[in-house]
Amino acid sequence: MIDLHSHTYESDGTSSPSELIGEAVRAGVRVLGITDHDTFKGYDSAGEPARAAGVELVCGIELSTKLHERSVHLLGYFLGNHDGHNGFDEFRGWVADQQASRLDRNIRLAARLQELGFDITLEEAQALGRGMTGRPHFARLMVEKGYVANLRQAFDDYLDESAKGYVYRREPQFAEGVARVRRAGGIASLAHPVRVHGDVPALMPELCDAGLNAIEAYHSDHDPHDTQLFLDLAKRYGLKVTGGSDFHGEVKPGVFLGTGYDGNLRIPEDLMERLRG
Repeated sequence: MIDLHSHTYESDGTSSPSELIGEAVRAGVRVLGITDHDTFKGYDSAGEPARAAGVELVCGIELSTKLHERSVHLLGYFLGNHDGHNGFDEFRGWVADQQASRLDRNIRLAARLQELGFDITLEEAQALGRGMTGRPHFARLMVEKGYVANLRQAFDDYLDESAKGYVYRREPQFAEGVARVRRAGGIASLAHPVRVHGDVPALMPELCDAGLNAIEAYHSDHDPHDTQLFLDLAKRYGLKVTGGSDFHGEVKPGVFLGTGYDGNLRIPEDLMERLRG
């Protein structure tokens, strides 16, 4: 099996890089993409365990970008493969700048939650989030301290973009994210397009004009109709197709590597061949 969308505890997953490789072996995943948010720490640490286990590791990342003032996630794959190390080194430096903006947001988010009456500190969130603390770690604290019943309620009531605890984070524009990925020799894929606000088919000319060259048609959030829609869009606009479970471990207990949610993920075995073509 192939799974090109997964997260370690270096971003908002709960598995260490070596544990994630172990999960891949147990699930029968032979090609694994690690796509942590705004960091390569998980991918870098997984190299040796993957080689020892015989798992092919794909270099990936998930970037948070802005499109029409809404957050849109962008996946980058095979970074550095086609452009030597110079472009990839530049990209890594740019990613480090994005991490700084995340820290700034987290400082303001902790202050906002305290204003709302929650006894939650930045230090507590960072203890959970390691080097890449994000909103899911604040949500876990809210659950653990009994402020909300579950992670979904934490986001719906306080942390989502329209919720009262949300604070703005400086994010690159979508076109810049695509350009950075492409300049580093990578494939730029629209992540879980079913989550994109607005009419995705209507947005496609703008996204492709920005340099987008792939779309994540296969995802745990997609039903068969969604998958077919995105496959049709890929064909119409000459895009490559990517796919993955978006595995996060305990954060998304119903989503499994390789098979998604309740077995709804079926990634074709020739996907990698077509991506490399």
